[in-house]
Amino acid sequence: MHSDFDAIIIGGGPAGSTAAILLAQAGWSVALVEKQAFPRRKVCGECISATNLPLLHALGIGAAFDALAGPELREVALFAGHASLLAPLPVFSEQHPWGRALGREHLDTLLIARAAEAGAAVLQPCTVKRIERDGGLHVCHAVNADNDAAILRAPVLIAAHGSWEPDPSSEDKHRPQRASDLFAFKANFRNAQLAPGVLPVLAFSGGYGGIVLGDHGRTTLAFCIRRDALRASRAKHAARKAANAALAHVEASCAGVRDVLQGAELEAPWLSVGPIQPGIRAAWRDDGVFAIGNVAGEAHPILGEGMSMAIQSAWLLCERLVARGDLLRSDALLAGDRRIDRAHAEVGRDYAKAWRRSFAPRIRLASAFAHLAMRPRASAVLLPLLQLWPGLLTAGARAGGKVRRIIAIA
Repeated sequence: MHSDFDAIIIGGGPAGSTAAILLAQAGWSVALVEKQAFPRRKVCGECISATNLPLLHALGIGAAFDALAGPELREVALFAGHASLLAPLPVFSEQHPWGRALGREHLDTLLIARAAEAGAAVLQPCTVKRIERDGGLHVCHAVNADNDAAILRAPVLIAAHGSWEPDPSSEDKHRPQRASDLFAFKANFRNAQLAPGVLPVLAFSGGYGGIVLGDHGRTTLAFCIRRDALRASRAKHAARKAANAALAHVEASCAGVRDVLQGAELEAPWLSVGPIQPGIRAAWRDDGVFAIGNVAGEAHPILGEGMSMAIQSAWLLCERLVARGDLLRSDALLAGDRRIDRAHAEVGRDYAKAWRRSFAPRIRLASAFAHLAMRPRASAVLLPLLQLWPGLLTAGARAGGKVRRIIAIA
């Protein structure tokens, strides 16, 4: 199968599907390639901040999200040692004051179905094996679940496949193990003792995490733990699997977690992934590839802003692509318009600049919060201040981007 498109998007998560919807709605021919079948569970804190709610409505899934998502998240808590502190979360807007939580098995399915409805060609499950350049075209060699081959060609290629996925445009490079590597775990529980609307952040030696009440009355616990702390936990609880050993460490460190999970029932097997790779990467690359979501940059998930950055980075890019569509789409390439390479680079540089302005401060702040949370001595110093002024938690949520408007919706 050989097919030509205006754009190829690799990865059908929130970033990739958002880009596919926006471009398809603008009249672009789009191929969206996703290697996994949906619905599928995924390691994720599941929080959608209020800044994304008008965007979800503009994408066409707002009503479905409203019907499925958990209660409004009105308060932030901190669980550290025996302390459990509480403060209000900042309000975003009158129409969409607070964020909510929705499992990725629901959110991703809604978004990718909407992309198909908008006109994108969704190839799923399908894996990109190799990417080449042919003049101004990116050529993707892909294989579906039945081992049928497809060759996709487009002048615009968008990477949205997640930071822990191997980049199909280059050889997978493995780096050595480090004690500071972070592994992420997630589980859903029934009958947990978490008050609706409260979003606890967890701080414990060697890690951090969060708990949220989401869709269908499920409570999600997600946390990151350093490799050395995980090894120590497994040595201490040798008869337990990695996730349960890590959970024992979290519960021993945070009385609030023990209280929330008292009497709770695990709904499905634990999920894990890692090591995660927080940091700033390249939103625009010399090989002409645009990156959105975690491929462009990833914040420590202590802020719960991963899906915000995914959706909003796709929006930042697509606004610029659509504005220059007369020079970037296949018609311009076929017509031999010599301005296409310059327009491509101009959009890339402008998008990369906007990405850094929008997200680099958030990534740096998340890193600072994460390293404070993982160090008991730092927590011991900060806790008395937070107990005196719990509003500092509100200020931290505001600084972390919970109410920062990056995308303007008319």
